[in-house]
Amino acid sequence: MDGNGRWAKNKGLARSLGHEAGVKTLMSIMKNCFTLGVKYVTVYAFSTENWNRPKEEVDALIQLFRNYFSNYFSKITKKGIKINVWGDKSKFPQDVIDSISKIENSFVDKPKGVFNIALNYGGRKEIIDAVNTAIKNGKELDEKEFSSLLYSSSVPDPDLIIRTGGEYRLSNFLLFQSAYSELFFTKTLWPDFNNDELVMIFNEFANRERRFGKVK
Repeated sequence: MDGNGRWAKNKGLARSLGHEAGVKTLMSIMKNCFTLGVKYVTVYAFSTENWNRPKEEVDALIQLFRNYFSNYFSKITKKGIKINVWGDKSKFPQDVIDSISKIENSFVDKPKGVFNIALNYGGRKEIIDAVNTAIKNGKELDEKEFSSLLYSSSVPDPDLIIRTGGEYRLSNFLLFQSAYSELFFTKTLWPDFNNDELVMIFNEFANRERRFGKVK
């Protein structure tokens, strides 16, 4: 979900207001995804590298996490959406950790969808952590067993990855899981991303031929 800061700068606003606008877009897009029949939605909310941003911006992001995990996300689980948080949560303030744990442990009977939030997440770190776990277990792994050690073990690999903001890279997102994902890049800054563009991307995705290394 790239482009919040640039969106705010273009409007002469503080970067923190761009992130607030981005969260509102996230709520709308997530709802539309589930309405359109998507079963799993994963968003890259905060990377392991984002701690290097100015303290003021990081503090504003943590406050957003605090507000949404303690208030809004509980409403989502009550509507039948299961929420998972992927990443090293230990780096956040204890009240945020407690709110995340409460949301993750909320019982959702027969989920209508699964919403995964990558928070203090890095694809390389995820792989290294899985390797170290395998070493500790003293076990040689195949691909399926390795996948079971990742944060994403409970969900399928992504069919489609969308990056907004005009950058053409994965930036450490789902490096192992994205091996056969279809990639879409748009110059639209995340707060301006809307349902019309989402549907347009879904339509293009539906027309792509996915061979997974085979010949058709």
